[in-house]
Amino acid sequence: MSFIFSLLTTLVAILVYFSSSRLEDRRTVWIVRGVSGLIGAIALFSSIMRVFVIVPPGNVGTVNVFGKVANNALEPGVHVMNPFANILYFSTRLKDVKENVDATSQEGLALNIDVSLQYKLDPRKAPEVYKNIGTDEKQLVISRFRSITRAITAQYPAMEIYSSKRQEIAQKIEQQLTEYLSSLGFIVEDILLRNVKMPESLQTAIQQKLQAEQESQKMKFVLEKEQKEAERKKIEAQGIAESQKIISSGLTNQILQLRAIEATQKLATSPNSKVVVVGGGQAGTPIFISPDNSRGNQ
Repeated sequence: MSFIFSLLTTLVAILVYFSSSRLEDRRTVWIVRGVSGLIGAIALFSSIMRVFVIVPPGNVGTVNVFGKVANNALEPGVHVMNPFANILYFSTRLKDVKENVDATSQEGLALNIDVSLQYKLDPRKAPEVYKNIGTDEKQLVISRFRSITRAITAQYPAMEIYSSKRQEIAQKIEQQLTEYLSSLGFIVEDILLRNVKMPESLQTAIQQKLQAEQESQKMKFVLEKEQKEAERKKIEAQGIAESQKIISSGLTNQILQLRAIEATQKLATSPNSKVVVVGGGQAGTPIFISPDNSRGNQ
């Protein structure tokens, strides 16, 4: 309608411009022509701009011509379109929906969960979204998001929801929500389970149990470490015993005498004052007698 109005305005301005020559006052003629020319130029420019459509970044456009929606969405950029078409813009940027969901655990305990959904529109399915949902999908997405979150948390005990199974629960919510929203034309990017609130007495009991489990794991680690250290010492002692056994079995009288002779030779060249009696000890080992230097000094 705006295109038709701009076009009619342009035609009227042209008619006024040329019909102003019938006026007798020349000054009035120039004023009328100036005003009509300006209005006609503005209306003509508006009509031309209706032919060109600019889709801004982070958006896609859907084309609606007299109630018929085109199958293909317009990507960001400049497009030449039917001037009678109505263009609707849809954001393809990532959306973050934060919800506070009242749910129950497997035991029937009441929980309050802070959870976030990050999703975006599939650009290729924008026309289908417009035809099936409209321009505001938020309520539809949130209602389904809440329902799936409640259904999945009801499958887990309260302690697992509070502590060890958060990531697993978030993955299951993401999987089921992806199956639902992808058919509608949306892409689920991530599900974030931010916080789980429960009755204070139950929360305290769970924290105490978790602390006890951590201490138990720590003690188990210490005991395993001590056991491994004892095994290491046992193996080391066995190795030393085997080594000594091997050495003892190889020490004969001939070897001992040879070692004694070598030691005597080294002592003979030593500058220290001593008396060496060869063959006086067991197996021919030398006996060393150190002189009493203190008496000699008296």
